[in-house]
Amino acid sequence: MTCKTRLLPLFLSIGLAGASLNAHAQASAEEIARLGKDLTPMGAEKAGNADGSIPAWSGKWRGAPPQVKFDGTGHKRPDPYPDEKPLFTITAQNMDQYASKLSDGQKALFKRYPQTYKLVVYPSHRDFRYSESVENNIKYNAQNAQLVSDGYGVANAYGASPFPIPKNGYELIWNHNLPSRAWKEEATYLMALTLSNQSRVFEKVHYQIFSPWDNPTGDAKAYDGIQAYAMISTLEPVRKKGEIILTNEFSNPVAQPRQSWQYIPGTRRVRRAPTVGYDTPYGAGGFRVMDEDRLFNGAPDRYEWKMVGKQEMYIPYNNYKLDDPDQDLNALLTNNGHLNPDAVRYELHRVWVLEGTLRQGSRHIYAKRRLYLDEDSWTAALADNYDAKGQLWRTNVQTSVYAYEIQAFHARVAVYHDLIAGSYLVDRLVNGMGGTAHLNDAHFDASYFTASNLRKLGQ
Repeated sequence: MTCKTRLLPLFLSIGLAGASLNAHAQASAEEIARLGKDLTPMGAEKAGNADGSIPAWSGKWRGAPPQVKFDGTGHKRPDPYPDEKPLFTITAQNMDQYASKLSDGQKALFKRYPQTYKLVVYPSHRDFRYSESVENNIKYNAQNAQLVSDGYGVANAYGASPFPIPKNGYELIWNHNLPSRAWKEEATYLMALTLSNQSRVFEKVHYQIFSPWDNPTGDAKAYDGIQAYAMISTLEPVRKKGEIILTNEFSNPVAQPRQSWQYIPGTRRVRRAPTVGYDTPYGAGGFRVMDEDRLFNGAPDRYEWKMVGKQEMYIPYNNYKLDDPDQDLNALLTNNGHLNPDAVRYELHRVWVLEGTLRQGSRHIYAKRRLYLDEDSWTAALADNYDAKGQLWRTNVQTSVYAYEIQAFHARVAVYHDLIAGSYLVDRLVNGMGGTAHLNDAHFDASYFTASNLRKLGQ
């Protein structure tokens, strides 16, 4: 059965046995020919929706728009739509009117915080396009990419989401895990955990990420299966200052599991850390788990993944205002169980709905996960996570901007809500840092991300 992206009905369920996934063929010549025609170069529907509330993809800007003065990576990215006003606001009082376009997590937030939580909805835009090299990569991937290891790994793909015309949930999770992003990122980020008793815990970390997978001058044969290296150093609080985690990530995590090392200042030793992944607690207060970065990351092999379908939804989009490093931190963080909703821009877009159900015999604090992937970037904008009793436990939001300097969408502030505890974590804040992340201009290479160098950094 051939399942074309545009013809997927809402909430179509496709189930495939693991044995058939490895044998699954690449996209057909007819399907590939749709890229850049009725589909965008990245595989999204080019057309808008019936009433025009989702516009047709224009792709008119590659890099900074002509009206934007951008001083380069590390600097504030000006908003390309600075004068736009909201179309309307969704609240607990009118949410039923928009229920078909809201996630279970959004509905739960309205019910949990009926007086303060809201979605401020702006006009939708689909004006940006990826670099020419990324568009070439995704066409290469459409012709060559394959699922391996029963769907828990990818082969013969490079530099962009592997499956622009996805057929099943395993291809969707890899589209999310392996989108085009910066191949070098260096930044200092702040995490802020606000508890239900209104106390607040901060943690500051220094990120250094190197992704051969995304090297714009590389190719599929050069990266040798290494997706990314990361060096994460804790700067605050004082009791954790100097802790460093080093990870090596592979595009087939079954054949090559994540390698991790940790430096603890108290012992002045580097040790292998095999548990740095999956549901290992991470961040301020240990609030979120390792594989919740960007709403999901790392090995997907503890879940069975199902493509649910496509849906129109209100998701965070074009969040340049929230990403402004001059934004007052105290104005963003509230004691209401959520981020200041006036700072977050929502738009109506089409998303792929993807469900992961915990595999029999596997362990994770989340028994089910539901991700909502933006069709134009293949990355998750919302995630709902359920406990072993089937209760919605945590609902998370990943904002993004189009990063002019890398000609790609870039993950920015993430918000993790614990619906039961009434607390929330905000990650990747740059407020008061004097700038944003440096993308693609760092001087490190693979030799920096070794255990021996970790020992030197820890001294």
